[in-house]
Amino acid sequence: MTRKEFLKAASILGMHISAFPAYSSSNRHISDRTSSSTVLVIGAGAAGLSAGYLLKQKGIDFKILEASPGYGGRIKKTDDFADFPIPLGAEWLTVSTSIFDKIVNDDAVSVDVNTVGYNQNDAYGIWKNNKLLLSDLGSFNYRKFVNSTWFDFFDEHIVPSISQDIVCNAAVNTVDYAGSKVMVSTESEVYTADKVIVTVPLKIIQNGTVKFTPPLPKNKLKAIHNAVVWDGIKVFLTFSERFYPTYIDFKITPETDGQVSYFDAAYGQNTDKNILGLFAVGTPAKNYTSFDDDDLKNYILNELDKIFSNRATPNYIDHIVQDWSKEPYIQGAYLNDYEDWKTVRTLSKPVADKIYFAGEAYTSGDDWGSVQAATQAAKETVDKITD
Repeated sequence: MTRKEFLKAASILGMHISAFPAYSSSNRHISDRTSSSTVLVIGAGAAGLSAGYLLKQKGIDFKILEASPGYGGRIKKTDDFADFPIPLGAEWLTVSTSIFDKIVNDDAVSVDVNTVGYNQNDAYGIWKNNKLLLSDLGSFNYRKFVNSTWFDFFDEHIVPSISQDIVCNAAVNTVDYAGSKVMVSTESEVYTADKVIVTVPLKIIQNGTVKFTPPLPKNKLKAIHNAVVWDGIKVFLTFSERFYPTYIDFKITPETDGQVSYFDAAYGQNTDKNILGLFAVGTPAKNYTSFDDDDLKNYILNELDKIFSNRATPNYIDHIVQDWSKEPYIQGAYLNDYEDWKTVRTLSKPVADKIYFAGEAYTSGDDWGSVQAATQAAKETVDKITD
């Protein structure tokens, strides 16, 4: 079952004291902190934050190591472009809103996240053979966050209880699980733990940015290097008038190559701004990621002028670009929608009962490539570790 098939079936797109005990060497400090059981989480994206949060609920001693200056990963947003938050990464909710309560996992907490669904009569277009074919959107079960994003949900409900356990600017380069303890090295420090949960994007593992000692098992390595991670870019453009439908898909052949869509980014928001979003992943994304900023703007405006009879360039105001393929600690969008579920399941398998994997690419194989899949993988992994 591919992810597309799953979504259809589900009706839904300097040295210092370590916080963990460090081992002794000529230039590494040993912490006085001890614990009967410790877990290191590598990566503070949706899966890493969820894993830390659940470990906290279970009373497990843990630390999250994040390579970048801040947490969030691919649920990144900006509040500076419009009068509502713009999701630069994960944007839509593709499952029931009950997922928020499931992630929080606490009946005593009231979770109120405002989302809006699409109207089946909303205008929908397909760009095919240089023609725009318009119709109604029909059944489209994605939902938009209203004056909020996935990042805001995590920032409000997940991060506060674990913020003191997140170490940023701590890019992991080596995971050594040869001994009784796992030793995780950054440029400045070595952390030790009983178990490690790896949640970094798959592309980082593929590129060898994090090295494992001993090497991971052959079947694991095969799955890692055979899996296809799509390139990905999002662009948001402000116009003085709205000349576009709610959603447009490009006809991609073969469809397994990826996706290009334009969408009304201001849909459901309390705003008078006209903001059009571009979402491109896979091979077609290279048509956009190959340009520098100004050339990219001109390319997109020319493309939109072609689709909308020269109405884009005269109405253009400004734009913002998020190229996920160029993010140093991300390097891509997400695991492609058409991956073999058996490969996905192999990606998620733990190694030596010490190294665990959780994230949008490391799931049970039922779903992948989404925030909810990442959080579910984190839950299943934490359950394995603590049961």
